[in-house]
Amino acid sequence: MYKIMLADDEGIVIDSLKFIIEKEFKDCCDVQYAKTGRSVIELAETFRPDIAIMDIQMPGINGIDAMKEIRKTNSNIIFIVMSAYDQFSYAKESISLGVLEYLNKPMEKAKIVATLQKAMGLIDAQRKKRSDDLIIKEKLETVVPVIESGLIYNILLHEYFEQDIENYKTMLGITTKYAYMLAVVCGDEQQGNYMTNALGSSVKMQIHYKEVRNMIKEHGSCIVGTVMSNKLAVLVPFERPKMTYDERIVLIEKTRELVHMLRKKTDIRFRIGISTVSNGKGLAQAYSDACHALMITTSSVAHVDDLPIGCEYEDNYPVHLEKGLFAAVDRGDVNGATATAKAFFEWMETTHPESIMEIRTKILEFVLRAETQAYEKSGLTYQFHSRSNYIPTIMQTNDLGQLKNWFVDKMMLASQNIANQNERKSESIIEQAKKYINENFAKDLSLDEVSRMVNISPYYFSKIFKEETGEKFIDYMTNVRIEKAKDLLSHTEYSMKEICGICGYADPNYFSRTFKKNVGLTPTEYKERGQK
Repeated sequence: MYKIMLADDEGIVIDSLKFIIEKEFKDCCDVQYAKTGRSVIELAETFRPDIAIMDIQMPGINGIDAMKEIRKTNSNIIFIVMSAYDQFSYAKESISLGVLEYLNKPMEKAKIVATLQKAMGLIDAQRKKRSDDLIIKEKLETVVPVIESGLIYNILLHEYFEQDIENYKTMLGITTKYAYMLAVVCGDEQQGNYMTNALGSSVKMQIHYKEVRNMIKEHGSCIVGTVMSNKLAVLVPFERPKMTYDERIVLIEKTRELVHMLRKKTDIRFRIGISTVSNGKGLAQAYSDACHALMITTSSVAHVDDLPIGCEYEDNYPVHLEKGLFAAVDRGDVNGATATAKAFFEWMETTHPESIMEIRTKILEFVLRAETQAYEKSGLTYQFHSRSNYIPTIMQTNDLGQLKNWFVDKMMLASQNIANQNERKSESIIEQAKKYINENFAKDLSLDEVSRMVNISPYYFSKIFKEETGEKFIDYMTNVRIEKAKDLLSHTEYSMKEICGICGYADPNYFSRTFKKNVGLTPTEYKERGQK
């Protein structure tokens, strides 16, 4: 259905246009008309036409001024202008209003019909675009929460590479480097700092998840995770590394309003903890701090900066380097740990060049902390006297360059020990698998069977097997069988059928084809060549 508005002060023109439209387009058009400039504007506001056929000269407000007013409230309307021949240049002034066509009076029927068809085609295209946009929006309403949950999950569980986080941020349109976390906790009632019926309320929150998510997003631009127990983790992007006092007060008040609205809309009680601002690497700890804030107060809203939580640092202290250094050590990133250790020492060297005792203390603190991580994750045996020379070494060294080398070497070694353990674990698994294949290749071995034997999933086993050996599992097993077949063909008098069975092949023809594909000769040709 197309809404068409006719604007002309001549009744015969109105009647002619209505007759043509109703005859040519039958019931697909709703036609209304007005005869003065003011009445056209008023009709456009109530009728909301898709198409307006406008005369330039009308009593009162002229056609061009009427179109300007109508355009203010209806940006999608399509104008078709009518004018007498001597008014045509005047009509051209309306080009800025996006007029589709200019028709000279007296108008030809064919021209009117063609122009309306053209206008209807544009309307159909606009409607299709709006429909497509709504479909995309509807799909995004399903996809975006999944992407947001993925980002929150990766941050909280540290299961990510830096590039993964950047990809999530790009997809979600996050451009800031910093953020703070909200810990949204629900329950039936609050008893002290405890929310009762965590299980039941988590089910309720899951039922109301979409509503809760929308209300939190109205609180401000943010990323909302999925329901975990009776909690929601929320990431709020922030422009700067620190929030001012006034900003914190405003945030707390807005969050108190949010708690009230959530209770009113869902009949569930909520409490919200707010972390300090952090960069990406510190957001997991920030969320933990937000949760802890709720544990040491009975307030419905608790901000970490209002409570004795965590550690305050002097303004220029490179917290990001410290956290980045131990994160690199923890994942066995030798290059990352080495580069960050150098950067941290260079900060001390530049900022506090005369404070050599403090520098000694700090590097000893960091080395002991990193080695503790390494002992816990690398499987090394702790020896009580292994650090006996640490204090004498650093106390007898006054040269900052030597202290830097000692510090960087120790941090690199700690991360290397963790990396070696990760490699040893993979190598141990592959060695077990290779040994099992070498001892059981005569059986009908499968990837599932071997991966089950080493107690890891088939997908992961296949991945690390290829990384460690340079071969796919099936190619390695085939090579083992072919090498055994070559040995038997060269040094025994077993029949071809016996060799086929010994090497794990039930079908002699398949064995022969596989042998030739890998060796370039059939088993018989290989045996005969070896006897010459």
